[in-house]
Amino acid sequence: MLGTRVMSGARCRTECWWKRHIAEQLKQRDRVQRQAFEEIIHQYNRLLEKSDLQAVLSERLQPDKSDLQNRHDLSPGADEELTELHKKRGELAQNVIELNNQMQQKDKEIQTNEAKMLQYQQRISELEAECRELRNSLQDLERANQTLKDEYDALQITFSALEEKLRRTTEDNQELVSRWMAEKAQEANRLNAENEKDTRRRQAKLQKDLAEAAKEPLPLDPDDDIEVLSEDASDGAGQADVSPSRTPGRTPSKRVSQPPSGLLDSISSIFGRRSVNSFSGLTDGAETHTGACAEVRVPSTALHTFDAHDGEVNAVCFSPGSRLLATGGMDRRVKLWEVVSGRCEHKGSLTGSNAGITSIEFDSAGSYLLAASNDFASRIWTVDDFRLRHTLTGHSGKVLSARFLLDNARIVSGSYDRTLKLWDLRSKVCMKTVFAGSSCNDIVCTEQCVMSGHFDKKVRFWDIRSESIVRELELLGRVTSLDLNHDRTELLTCSRDDLVKIIDLRSNAVRQSFSAQGFKCGSDWTRVTFSPDGCYVAAGSAEGTLFVWNVLTGKLERTLDKHHSSAINAVSWSPSGAHVVSVEKGSKAVLWSDM
Repeated sequence: MLGTRVMSGARCRTECWWKRHIAEQLKQRDRVQRQAFEEIIHQYNRLLEKSDLQAVLSERLQPDKSDLQNRHDLSPGADEELTELHKKRGELAQNVIELNNQMQQKDKEIQTNEAKMLQYQQRISELEAECRELRNSLQDLERANQTLKDEYDALQITFSALEEKLRRTTEDNQELVSRWMAEKAQEANRLNAENEKDTRRRQAKLQKDLAEAAKEPLPLDPDDDIEVLSEDASDGAGQADVSPSRTPGRTPSKRVSQPPSGLLDSISSIFGRRSVNSFSGLTDGAETHTGACAEVRVPSTALHTFDAHDGEVNAVCFSPGSRLLATGGMDRRVKLWEVVSGRCEHKGSLTGSNAGITSIEFDSAGSYLLAASNDFASRIWTVDDFRLRHTLTGHSGKVLSARFLLDNARIVSGSYDRTLKLWDLRSKVCMKTVFAGSSCNDIVCTEQCVMSGHFDKKVRFWDIRSESIVRELELLGRVTSLDLNHDRTELLTCSRDDLVKIIDLRSNAVRQSFSAQGFKCGSDWTRVTFSPDGCYVAAGSAEGTLFVWNVLTGKLERTLDKHHSSAINAVSWSPSGAHVVSVEKGSKAVLWSDM
């Protein structure tokens, strides 16, 4: 019995629970749906009220109409009242029609609004999903931005530290350079003082020796070959006997006084001609060059076009006797060619360089060949056996030019590291290092002066005895090439302002400037050349055209094209004046003459 009651109570509670749940769901549904259709229901209720009112009026009008009819039958003034009632009925009927039309319109608007609401709900759902995606993307971007900001802060701190380190290093470098320059200046002053002291000492000794030699009596030496007769020797010229008091005296040949060579060097000009070769002796087959040529031929015809190297050709040079031609290229080789019957026949290759060749030069006898290269070194080969004799290392940048001094026992090299070095080939060591302040593109030398062309548009004149700049000359563009005429009184320059200039070394002034339409300097190491007699200038342009100017008239003498397919890097005129060779950035070389 008790179990039956418990089950009945549980069933009762279960039924109450789902009834309450259904009631709550219905109330929730009523609240949700009533809000959407509340306005429609309100309008519908109004229409129902109007319909009910119309029905009530109709019902009321029916008895009124019968009453009116009765009254019309009863009284003659009832017609007017009946007419008024008809009018009211018509107005009410018209109102009903209008209200029906309005109700239909409202129904259509409700349907339209419902469709729009569905669309807006779908759009809202899409926008909410897009907003969630954008929030996720924004969070990812914020995390990435924070990471980048942290990295930026770390890099900024590192940059500040490096910048401070660079500033300190720059200050230290400037201080070291200042100290180094001051020490160099002191050393130069000391050397100049010692040289002056030594010169004065030698001059005093020479004067003393000359004074003592003048005071000494003239002894009689039977071995002497020069006779000095007394004043009246001519009086007894026809007599067979000579008086003892009139015995002829002789001046010994060993007593002929000459100033020491050091004194001659100290008082000679820094500009001079080539001296006798003193570098390791000459071979039996060495070429000799006696000076200016007898005849210079202005090139007009390409005699021979050939592939000189596997790649760009940077340098070209004739031997002093014009028999051999040397070319240097980016294939790390120097090739020797023999000019025979208007053709260049390959004779051999000089190997040993680890990078491209930048400049080449023969010594004054044609026995040795000097080449500078991009591997920070200069090398010397013997021409006869193609053997590498010297490798001169010490620069910290590529060597762009190297030249023999006139004694052929020393060379000067100029480098991209902004220094010039003087090398002694006997001891194979660097004697001096001069800081030029700018990358050196080309060098020419006289006996005691080195002229260097630099990237900072300046030509510097150095006295190699004191390591000091004699003078400077600034051009309008970066200097690419230098060359001297045969008597070493004029300097030829080429610069990146597309001008070729001749500088008079005696007045230190630009004497002539050459330019032409279509002439454009192709690189920072484009080489130009004087003719052997100094009457012509030859230069190659970036378009592969060879230009020849007449120095005497100052006008363009000849233009030669259609044989080079790229920029001309270097030009060389043979010392005999018969041939000109031009080389290009491609692999070709062209032999020119007037034949």
